[in-house]
Amino acid sequence: MSLLNQLLGQLAGNVDIENLAQKIGLSPEHVEAAVKALAAAHIQPGDTVEGAAASTGLPLDKLQEIVGHIGGEGSLGQFASLLQGQGGAEKLLGGLASGLFGKS
Repeated sequence: MSLLNQLLGQLAGNVDIENLAQKIGLSPEHVEAAVKALAAAHIQPGDTVEGAAASTGLPLDKLQEIVGHIGGEGSLGQFASLLQGQGGAEKLLGGLASGLFGKS
C-alpha cells in the first residue's frame, strides 16, 4: 500500500489508505481496491463511481465518500495520471478481484 499512500499524499496531503479506511468504515484492503478501481474507471468512458462499483462490489455512497476525501474528480484525474506514470492503474489492479474475495 505504500505506493498508493505516496501518490495520495502528493494529491491530498495527509490522506492515506489506513486513515481513509477508518474515516469511512471500510477495511484498508477495500479502500485500496476502491482507490485503484476509481483511478482505472476515471480513464474509461462512463461514470467513474459506477464503474468502480461494478468492479469492486462496493456501495456507490462509500466510493463517493472516497472521491470526496481525496479531493474530488479533479484530484482523481491527477491520481489516475500518477498511476499511469507508475505502470498504469490496470497493472496495479491485477489482483483486485482475488484480493477482495480471497480467490487465487
